Amino acid sequence: MLRIDGNSLSLDDVVRVAREGVRVSLSDKALPGIIASREYVQELLENKAVVYGITTGVGELSSHYIPPEQAIQLQENLIRSHAAGVGDPLEKDVVRAMILLRANALAKGFSGVRVELIETLLALLNHDIYPYIPSQGSVGASGDLAPLAHLALILTAQGECLESGRRVPAENILKKHGIRALQLQPKEGLAMINGTQMMAGMGCLAVADAEILLKHAQIAGAMSLEALKGTARAFDARIHAARPHPGQIKIAANMLRLVENSAIIASHVHCDKVQDAYTLRCIPQVYGAVWDTIQYVRSVLETEINAATDNPLIFTEEKDVISGGNFHGEPLAFALDYLGIALSEIANISERTVDRLVNPHVSGLPPFLAEGNGLNSGFMIAQYTAAALVSENKVLAHPASVDSIPTSAGQEDHVSMGSISAKHARLILKNVIQVLAIEMLAAAQGIDFRLPLGTGHGTGIAWQFIRSEIPHWQEDRIMYPDIEKMSQLISSGKILALVEKEGIEL
Repeated sequence: MLRIDGNSLSLDDVVRVAREGVRVSLSDKALPGIIASREYVQELLENKAVVYGITTGVGELSSHYIPPEQAIQLQENLIRSHAAGVGDPLEKDVVRAMILLRANALAKGFSGVRVELIETLLALLNHDIYPYIPSQGSVGASGDLAPLAHLALILTAQGECLESGRRVPAENILKKHGIRALQLQPKEGLAMINGTQMMAGMGCLAVADAEILLKHAQIAGAMSLEALKGTARAFDARIHAARPHPGQIKIAANMLRLVENSAIIASHVHCDKVQDAYTLRCIPQVYGAVWDTIQYVRSVLETEINAATDNPLIFTEEKDVISGGNFHGEPLAFALDYLGIALSEIANISERTVDRLVNPHVSGLPPFLAEGNGLNSGFMIAQYTAAALVSENKVLAHPASVDSIPTSAGQEDHVSMGSISAKHARLILKNVIQVLAIEMLAAAQGIDFRLPLGTGHGTGIAWQFIRSEIPHWQEDRIMYPDIEKMSQLISSGKILALVEKEGIEL
């Protein structure tokens, strides 16, 4: 059981709740702050104070006063009108991450909501309810308004949920699980929809996946190094100590561990080749920079997921309510654009390595890794596929955060487009998995041609497992099932688990 208090959630907690179904409860430590902020909202209403989103309209309509007797209707109208999303529904793990993050933000005690609202959000998680939330419509300020409005609808038994792939009225789902629908009280509708929880949820999952993907990229790179009879000298620790970026040092050490005791590399240690191409020689510099980037994005997200991101914020000790802009997604937009760019570079290196593996003029291997003197095309078109994915990534990696289209009649005149940054990072990641799958297949084929020379310790584990699942390419066969199978092996983490089980922590 995970207990949330608004301040101590980790990115790994988010992944466990989103994907492993970990149950969640509200920590007793959070209760005093939540209750105090709710009581102050009631005090403001009793005093007929003019407070944004409580007794005023929102956005450009903030100059319109709303009498306290209409304050509840305002909240109802907000979530209905703002639930204007379109497109395919968000994946279930993203929705679960969103729910957790919204609950954690409200638990900080700056939002003026009831404890009951937070507990109802957690009930959605603990009953494995899957709200229907369209994926398009957020401009990343005032947060993820449209997606969060679709989530808020569920709490009031409006909107829809997904069950066995079908859209079902939320009212039916809540009744089925014995969850009482809420009537949103003053401030609660606004508190639900102001925030960055869609982009933050996507970002947390993307970072977790990126960390695992980068480990597979190192395994693939080490296998390619052997298949191409490269040298491990470029990974000498002295080189990387002279340019001490943490990721570069880490990746270089990992590469040495993966190819340790490689008879293939030892067989040509005295050859007349001076140095390898950049795709092999610069793996620590490029993948190290990717590692550093992922760690930076992780740090941004771990700040964000424990932040109050709605508006206005309630400061009970000072008896004050302040309108600000914590809902603006720029910190995440920048970071997630950066993540997408970094992930694209993994595929750039990987595809160029595939090209070297299939090119007999530089590989020392049969043309396109196929025997038969032209009868078999081998991996020729697999490299085309990798090239197509890399080109697509270059378009997706264009920073979404450099765009802004004013909204709400110009009142919200600068937005982050951070939700697009998050979606693009996830799409890029999926493409990189496919490119790495092609590299691993090609590298395994190349290693086959280097037998009977033995591989390194780590690369040998990976190569043997791949060969236990996907046979050597003896003659042309239908290619796409092999790529699909290899992609599944990467996504499942089975190769990585076997390598790390042997003490090679990447």
